[in-house]
Amino acid sequence: AVFAACVSSCADHPGAGSWQGHRRSPAVASPRTHSRAPAAPGARRLGTPRLSPTSTSTSRDSPPSAAIQPGYHEAMAAEKPWAVVLLSGGMDSCVTAAIAARDHRLAVLHSSYGQRTEARELRAFHEIADFLRAAKRLHIEQRYMGEIGGSALTDPSLEIPGADLGADRARAGSGGVPITYVPFRNAHFLAAAVSWAEVIGARTVFVGAVEQDSSGYPDCRPNYYRVFNDLIETGTRPESEIEIQTPLIKRSKSEIVRQGLELGAPLRLTWSCYGSSEKACGVCDSCALRRRAFEQAGETDPVT
Repeated sequence: AVFAACVSSCADHPGAGSWQGHRRSPAVASPRTHSRAPAAPGARRLGTPRLSPTSTSTSRDSPPSAAIQPGYHEAMAAEKPWAVVLLSGGMDSCVTAAIAARDHRLAVLHSSYGQRTEARELRAFHEIADFLRAAKRLHIEQRYMGEIGGSALTDPSLEIPGADLGADRARAGSGGVPITYVPFRNAHFLAAAVSWAEVIGARTVFVGAVEQDSSGYPDCRPNYYRVFNDLIETGTRPESEIEIQTPLIKRSKSEIVRQGLELGAPLRLTWSCYGSSEKACGVCDSCALRRRAFEQAGETDPVT
């Protein structure tokens, strides 16, 4: 799930998340985001946070910045700047939120836009927001996208195809766009996120867009976000200085899994399936890409 907005990452890939020629400082996640070595298979259970040397907590449900004394987390968070995170409830947006949480107070945004798994994604959004102790959350409804139609994700008369990852990559390389693409969807999410950022004083909007190992969606390309940053600069108050960051955009899905485990992101709470809200189907593009990513990372997917 690309968008990480409950209206949603780097040094291993130089230039990831930055836009050449943009007058603002590059939108690059902190270098230490990817300086650590990937987690060894089986080294830590899914969703288990990295503990500080002074921490006495061993709970897998403790967020990465868990308080060691009452009020500690709140006091530390108050010193951080705000960031709006597009949090769809999927794996990519969850890892993006965990990245943002290290240096920002989280304002998470989720959109219900008429997608088939709307209720299940909303549940994942709230559970992830709780886990990461998001200070603000906003759920918006953009169901007009379902009325516009044109996507198998929003139109029940269109069949969600089974995955053919080889064909998908060839199609993406030739400019083909799958039927699960929701026309210009991320622009709607980003517009809401930027509006909220301007109101609360956030200077960063995080989105978990991924170009590699994706289905070939045109709104997941780096140039899309470079152009959108230009639009933000033109269309917001000069003092707002809002910028989109895409810390995962050049990473593979398996790298995202490894980074999520290292950060202690609650991957077990995420939902990726396009068609089912009860049990992941395991055959749609999103399920297949996710399953392959966990296999390549040497881990077992707790969801699919």
